[in-house]
Amino acid sequence: MYVLALDTATPALTVGIVDSETGAVLARRDRTHARGHAEVLVPYLLECLAEAGLRREDLGAVIVGCGPGPFTGLRVGMATGAAFGDALGIEVHGVCSLDAIAHGEAGDVVVVTDARRKEVYWARYSDGVRTDGPGVIKPAELDTAGARVVEGSPTPSSLVAVGKRLLGTAPQPLVPLYLRRPDAVEMAARA
Repeated sequence: MYVLALDTATPALTVGIVDSETGAVLARRDRTHARGHAEVLVPYLLECLAEAGLRREDLGAVIVGCGPGPFTGLRVGMATGAAFGDALGIEVHGVCSLDAIAHGEAGDVVVVTDARRKEVYWARYSDGVRTDGPGVIKPAELDTAGARVVEGSPTPSSLVAVGKRLLGTAPQPLVPLYLRRPDAVEMAARA
């Protein structure tokens, strides 16, 4: 099955087409920029389809990273994934972006991504299995004792590897992992 995999939870936008049977990445686009995911996500997605020699109708599922991440970034990726799935009548599954980053990591690791505001999103893993988190914290307060720190972004192949067990099952609602309140405040609350 050809799977569209995308993540907009980190400063690096990731989109790709993966053969879920072999794990082969047929096409991939990445862009590291804290903002602007909305402008390039769909064009990158269409470029990946063209590069892989596929039509939209050839996709069998969508796997999207659900964070943790910033409000706007998560909404862009999750809404795009849900829209493609709905338009094509295919299943859409969400996975924790930190789980995808930890996929394949041996031993004890703490995965961290930029949460802005001088904080990080984090989760602790043992041989790729989450044992604590996810959470948001100031880096100086994060306990990394006995673990290797892993930073980065998910890849299309790691998103599909983490979500592969969900393929063929009834999709659940996509639930964003925001982990904190938004910066925006209603006018009445400012007074």
